[in-house]
Amino acid sequence: MSIKLGHVGHMVLAVRDPRKSARFWVDVMGLKVEFEFPNGVVVGNKNVDIALMKGVPRPETLEHVSFHLRSMRELEAALAWLKRKKVKLEDPGDEIGPEAPGSKNMGLWFHDPDGYRWELSVLAKSARTPQTKRRSRKRG
Repeated sequence: MSIKLGHVGHMVLAVRDPRKSARFWVDVMGLKVEFEFPNGVVVGNKNVDIALMKGVPRPETLEHVSFHLRSMRELEAALAWLKRKKVKLEDPGDEIGPEAPGSKNMGLWFHDPDGYRWELSVLAKSARTPQTKRRSRKRG
């Protein structure tokens, strides 16, 4: 038997001020407040929920989390948006680049107000196999 993982249900981050962190995720990243609980707030969308719990942030314990975007156009628009919102970006002036040396996937990296590192990326298009032509049937 093996386990087949599904979508990420949620992740939990320790943050200094859950409401302030939630504002970042709502105002900058377009998530919605799902609910509040003692000492925390959950923000999310149909793809992910992030629980922001009052505590001591430890961004060094999480190298980064990547969210996929659909196209380079979306990635470029996201970069412009992050700049307008004055989000701390990595690689100023050359923000979009390969995910790793030799990778065809493109990404950009930024930090949230608690110092956690995040990535927005676009996966390289895989080589498409040629489609076989449909043969039309003659009726008659």
